[in-house]
Amino acid sequence: MFDGNSALGFCMVLAFILFSTKLLGLLFRHIGLPQVLGYIIAGIFIGPAVFGDLLGFSLIGFSGEGYAALLCLPAKDNALDIFSKIGVLLIMFSTGLETNLKELKNTGLVAVLVALLGVVVPLLLGFLISLPFGNIGLGYESAEGIYRSIFIGTILTATSVAITVSVLKELGKINTKLGTTIVSAAIIDDVIGIVLLSVVTGVAKSGAVETDNPFIAFKSTIYGTVIMIVCFFIFAVAAGFLLSKCFKWLDKRWPTTHRIPIFSLAVCFAYSWLAEEIFGVADITGAFLAGVVLSTDHRASVYTDTKVEVNTYTVFAPVFFANIGISSISFAGLDPKILLFAFLAVLMGLIGKIIGCGAIFKAFKYSWRESAIGGVGMFARGEVALIVTAAVTNSEVLGAYALGGEFMIMTVLLILISSVLTPVLLKVLYSKEKIPPSDGGGEPLKENAAANGESVKTEDIVS
Repeated sequence: MFDGNSALGFCMVLAFILFSTKLLGLLFRHIGLPQVLGYIIAGIFIGPAVFGDLLGFSLIGFSGEGYAALLCLPAKDNALDIFSKIGVLLIMFSTGLETNLKELKNTGLVAVLVALLGVVVPLLLGFLISLPFGNIGLGYESAEGIYRSIFIGTILTATSVAITVSVLKELGKINTKLGTTIVSAAIIDDVIGIVLLSVVTGVAKSGAVETDNPFIAFKSTIYGTVIMIVCFFIFAVAAGFLLSKCFKWLDKRWPTTHRIPIFSLAVCFAYSWLAEEIFGVADITGAFLAGVVLSTDHRASVYTDTKVEVNTYTVFAPVFFANIGISSISFAGLDPKILLFAFLAVLMGLIGKIIGCGAIFKAFKYSWRESAIGGVGMFARGEVALIVTAAVTNSEVLGAYALGGEFMIMTVLLILISSVLTPVLLKVLYSKEKIPPSDGGGEPLKENAAANGESVKTEDIVS
């Protein structure tokens, strides 16, 4: 047995995680599923979820849990949790770096409304489907149950555009008006979802804190929470303006040097700490906004992102996703009601995107088929859904209002089912395209027009 709390023992933990996640990640990519699913499944198999809880032995486990483990970690505050926290912050920071604010400004009203309804409808459906399930800690019978039901809806709002983009590229539709609108709406969707997460967790924390500190007491009230959230965004924008100027000067003075990514990481971690500890906003929101701030210098942000991604997806991201399977998922004594609810919630999550997003496309005179493509293109889920779930199942932050770790199964099912259905349905819907596209979404843009010898203006690429 190795002590996972020692330096070399933890190195063995990392070796098991990195090897297993890469192996399962490659397998899942080979069969057309997101690699992050492979990372989670790897965590389930090397952690206590299967062998520990059911057979009494696991490769990686936690002390005092009643099973034997080859690599034993302390039950709380272990290095694996620290690596996981760094991983999720770096993922959100990278997402912010890849956000192009100029493109978002030019995407038009359609993308904004698609994103907005793509958040609101799944949120409402997730909340409503949770109300009858008071017997698993949801419902309307207590304040805790109401908050948890809102958290379920919040999880269902996230969108992952990676699968949709790959399918649209394969079909040659990525540069159509419909394709660019879907991609832009998915990016805006995640921005709205992250802000929503900060609001709902901030309000929930306001009822979970008891303290004699007047500042913390102020933040623990609902009006104090709202004020602090507004103040954080004002601070983030104001500080971001100054930081953007500084980084543009650094980039002009010392282009493509390591000092820019290093200073960028310092800003990421500082924003995360300020968001969580001072303003009471989710730390991942701070990391995301730090990335958005630095994305204003496009060349420097691209260079920084390439450096950050190497560390993120080599070590920290696999550890974060594997830790979900290791520490958050358990099949021992799993309540069948949780599984029933998980399938119903997944159904609401998929239907919500189709109804909410599809309705906006139809309102802007897209055909029924194009509206269906828009809805299907928005319902794939991925990293952000997992990150949101990890945030709302954090009992140390949310106290009694936090969801139980067993609800992570719902998110895993949501990612799995949506990842399988998205490419299948998109290919089926595009296969029915027998006539020239309507004025709404299918007109050829850069790639298709160039193939026909037509000239295309840059502004024609955005909706």
